[in-house]
Amino acid sequence: QVRLVESGGGLVQPGGSLRLSCAAVGRSFMFGSRGWYRQAPGKERELVAAISGRGYTSTNYADPVKGRFTLSRDDARNTIDLQMDSLKPEDTAVYFCKINGKFWNGRGWNAFDSWGQGTQVTVSS
Repeated sequence: QVRLVESGGGLVQPGGSLRLSCAAVGRSFMFGSRGWYRQAPGKERELVAAISGRGYTSTNYADPVKGRFTLSRDDARNTIDLQMDSLKPEDTAVYFCKINGKFWNGRGWNAFDSWGQGTQVTVSS
């Protein structure tokens, strides 16, 4: 599997902003779907935003975050970022990145489907 390293969570007041970043550790990838999920206490994990493929892509956002969150990717750095603006207390959750695709192991391409370790986002005054 491919290791994903997340950063950028923390505590912010309502109306504030945070930026999360997720990096796939390695060199050569062919990415499938890349996105962010979140899980609040007592709730199931849910999709926040996801982008599919490489080159021409489409991005899907969950209805609660449309217009406030922006997903971006940097294929040269193998990262996906989630810019979160106008944060609300109901955005409080552990955020996980998820990436699938193929990686080059020196001899061939291997499929992977990996989750990050999770980063806490708390929106509170």
